Amino acid sequence: MLPTPTKSIPYEDLKGVNAPFFDKLRASFDRTLTSGWYVLGQNVSDFEAAFAAHNGVRFCIGVASGLDALTLSLVALNMPKGSEVLVPSNTYIASILSILQAGLVPVLVEPDSVTYNLDPLKIESAITPRTKAMLPVHLYGKPCDMGSLMALAKTHSLYVVEDCAQAHDAAFQGQKVGTFGDCGAFSFYPTKNLGALGDAGAILTNSAELAAKLRQLRNYGSSKKYHNDCIGFNSRLDEVQAGFLNVKLPFLENISTHKRQLADLYKKGLSSVLVKPSLQPEAYDVFHIYNILTPKRDELKLYLAEQGITTEVHYPVAPHFQPALKDMFPHAAYPISEKIHAQTLSLPISYTHTQEDIERVVEAINKFVRIYCI
Repeated sequence: MLPTPTKSIPYEDLKGVNAPFFDKLRASFDRTLTSGWYVLGQNVSDFEAAFAAHNGVRFCIGVASGLDALTLSLVALNMPKGSEVLVPSNTYIASILSILQAGLVPVLVEPDSVTYNLDPLKIESAITPRTKAMLPVHLYGKPCDMGSLMALAKTHSLYVVEDCAQAHDAAFQGQKVGTFGDCGAFSFYPTKNLGALGDAGAILTNSAELAAKLRQLRNYGSSKKYHNDCIGFNSRLDEVQAGFLNVKLPFLENISTHKRQLADLYKKGLSSVLVKPSLQPEAYDVFHIYNILTPKRDELKLYLAEQGITTEVHYPVAPHFQPALKDMFPHAAYPISEKIHAQTLSLPISYTHTQEDIERVVEAINKFVRIYCI
C-alpha cells in the first residue's frame, strides 16, 4: 500500500474552481441586486447573445436547467404524442426523462463500444415508422459522430436534439456540438466546464420559429404579458445565474484547455491494461469527465480513497435498471451499456487540479494495477 499522503485530492472542489472569479462574481451579484430587475433582465439577454455568438448560432434561449433545455426542445418540435425518440442506453437518466416529460417514447440504443456514444449503425436498425427524432448525447465531453448521425436524420426525416450537458466547446470536424441538430441543449450545473452557482440551462438553435416557440414555452406559453398562446412551463434562466455565467464564459476556452492537458497526462501515464478514453482525429474532446474502465472498479475506487484520492462513478446504474424506468424495459438487455456502468470510474480532472495531482493519481493507479495484476 502507498503511504497515506498529507494532501488529499478531491474529485471536485467547486469553491476552488470558482475562487479565481470571486471578485467578479460578487460584483455581478451586487449589480443584479441593486438593479431591481430579477427575472429575464439584462443579464439573461447578454448571456444569450454571448453564448449564441460563442457557438456560432443565431439564437440562444436561457432556461432553468439542462433537463428543461432538453424537454422544451422536444416539446417545441411538436411531434405527435407517442412518437419514438432514439437515445443511448448508457446515458444519464435526464436524457430519458426529457423524452417522457415531452409525452414521447424513449427507445434505448446501444452505444459504440469504443466511444460510448450513439452508434450510427445501431441507430439505423432501430428506426421504425414511429421514430421521429434522435437524441445524441455527447457523453463525458466527447462529441458524437455528428456527420453520420445527421446524414441518417436527413435520410429518415428525423429531428435531432443534441444533449450537450457535458460538452461545452466540444467539436466534431471543427464545428461545435449543439449546432448540428434542430436544437442543442446545455446544462450549466455547477460541476460543468461552464458552471453556474446553481441550476441553469440554455438551448441553441438556428431556427427563428423554434426560438420564438421556446421563448414562449419557458414563460408560461406567453410572448406578451398575460396572453398565453400555448401550454407552457416556468423555466427561465435565473438573472443571478446568468450574471455569473457572463463572468465565466470568457474563461471557458482556458478551462477546456487545462482539462485537455490533464487528460493527456492520464493518457500517457496510465497503464495500458486499463481502458482509457479513445481519441478520434475529427473529435475535439473537452473531458468534462475522464473515465476509465476496469473490472476491478470498486476495488480501485476504495484503494484510491485510502490514498486520499476521491473518484466518482458516472453512472453506477444503467437506465433500464433504474426503479423509475425498469417497467418500461422489462425484458431489455443492453450488454454494452451494462459493462460500462459496471466498470466505469471517473478520475479527478478539474480546473483546480495540477500536473502534480494527476501524476500522483497515475502513480497510485499503476501501483494498484501491479499489485492486483489486472
